[in-house]
Amino acid sequence: MVRNKKLNRKKRISPNTVALIGAFVITLGGFFSFYNFISDKRLQAYDYMNEQIYEKKETEIYNVNTTEVETTDEEVNTYSDIESYIGYLEIPKINFRRGFYNIDSNLNTVESNIEIIKGSDMPNITNGNLIIAGHSGTGWKAFFKDLYKLKVGDEVIVTYAGINYRYKITNIYKEQNTGTVSIKRNYDKTTLTLITCTKDDSSTQTIYIAELYATE
Repeated sequence: MVRNKKLNRKKRISPNTVALIGAFVITLGGFFSFYNFISDKRLQAYDYMNEQIYEKKETEIYNVNTTEVETTDEEVNTYSDIESYIGYLEIPKINFRRGFYNIDSNLNTVESNIEIIKGSDMPNITNGNLIIAGHSGTGWKAFFKDLYKLKVGDEVIVTYAGINYRYKITNIYKEQNTGTVSIKRNYDKTTLTLITCTKDDSSTQTIYIAELYATE
């Protein structure tokens, strides 16, 4: 009995250790929350600057400076060294609007923004297919986190070279998340394809096919 009591005492974790573990977990959680907050605010500021450049340089969108630099207020006002978006993706149903970069830009990646996939066609190419991927889930770079709310018939708008291209979603399907995706579309239509991880299922990805129905 005495030996068992000694073993039980050895197995107990002291209150101080529990307190230290709890403090560590809280601190770690606070750090990630603060990091996401700061990243989100920085993204909003950078997005605002890019939008100003896009509006001012609309006729120069084919000549994008791909140098990423740290800017001051004075540099922002000159619109000289900051890379601008070449277009916008907008989804009214989920209040989504985000600019996208030139396909060859270092910022054209899901780790920084929504990504135009290599092999895509811009919306002005008849019967072409613009393919855009983005992260879902949580955190500041989960730009496509609300795509799961979309249904067939919902509208998606791409603004490019001063023209609004209006699409309607015609098909939504899932595939295994293997690093590749099969795009099932009508090759006689000008289409837009959106790709993201499936909500609450990281083993699959969801593909949204939309067809162009109007331009303005």
